Amino acid sequence: MTSKIRLALSASVVAFAASASIASADSLDALYAAAKKEGSLTTIALPHSWCNYAGVIDGFKAKYPGITVNELNPDAGSADEVQAIRANKDNKGPQAPDVIDVGLSFGPAAKDEGLIQPYKVSTWDTIPDSAKDADGYWYGDYYGVLSFAVNKDLVDNVPQDWADLLKPEYANSVALAGDPRASNQAILGVLAAGVSAGGAPGKASGDAGLKYFAEMNKNGNFVPVIGKTGTLAQGATPIVIEWDYNALAGRDTLKGNPPVDVVVPQTGVVAGVYVQAISAYAPHPNAAKLWMEYLYSDAGQLGWLKGYCHPIRFNDLAKNGKVPQEMLDAMPPAEGYAKAIFPTLDEQAANKEVVTSGWDSVVGSNVQ
Repeated sequence: MTSKIRLALSASVVAFAASASIASADSLDALYAAAKKEGSLTTIALPHSWCNYAGVIDGFKAKYPGITVNELNPDAGSADEVQAIRANKDNKGPQAPDVIDVGLSFGPAAKDEGLIQPYKVSTWDTIPDSAKDADGYWYGDYYGVLSFAVNKDLVDNVPQDWADLLKPEYANSVALAGDPRASNQAILGVLAAGVSAGGAPGKASGDAGLKYFAEMNKNGNFVPVIGKTGTLAQGATPIVIEWDYNALAGRDTLKGNPPVDVVVPQTGVVAGVYVQAISAYAPHPNAAKLWMEYLYSDAGQLGWLKGYCHPIRFNDLAKNGKVPQEMLDAMPPAEGYAKAIFPTLDEQAANKEVVTSGWDSVVGSNVQ
């Protein structure tokens, strides 16, 4: 859609579209009508295998027919998403994203830069206060914990904790799912290892995590390759440290060839939250808000859980008996998740500074 749509909405719909207040059932009907007039929603960086986004997008289309979903660059990272908003401030065409799904730290930064707009979904009160901006600019959508994906054809004794990965039997076996000088997932992997080694989240975890990976590299256990499902299956990286939902989805993709175990470690269980936000320059603001309403509905939240991502409303859904038992049975044991810690933005920033600046000098392994 290349030109700005000017909708002849009623005063109530206009007020609704511009407001950050919580939606009512009547206003949701009005929102859908306005979104259908816009006719399109542009997303970015939503790979279909990530958190079952294929199913989530299909669910949205089924519930709200008449809205085309335009998917940009599924493999983009959080920084790319924010840059896409910056680059398309004056562009109302198909390259301008309406919504973003980014790492936790990118939400406040995007708000400070004026790149996102406030909107509170109708289930707002069931989103934990610690996982949302009080004014509705961004809010947590799902989280995962760092886990070990293990190729059981090549690893006889499946490691259960971070300390195990230093043992001689895991020579040339262990990889991070990203470059720890740039990847948020890998940087938090170093944080988790540091926490397991006794470092508090922040600078201490960064220092302890670098020391841990330096020892692993010296022992010959660390593989300087970005680990993923393909390298796991091929045997280049028999053990990959990655988000549990990516590990579990990879396990399902491989269908037992090779067999894969996904282990939540006994210590150093670190959770990472991603957040949703609407572009301040969204060409389709009503469709964007309707998308948020779907994502934070019971159906949208369970759609993510089907893809092994813990939805942010998980506790509320579980309390009200809305989580199917088969979904719970497909996850690693619940007691592992009960140990999860959620590092604050300040703790993550302090850890990141230590890891990114010190990896080359302390660990000395060029991950690529």
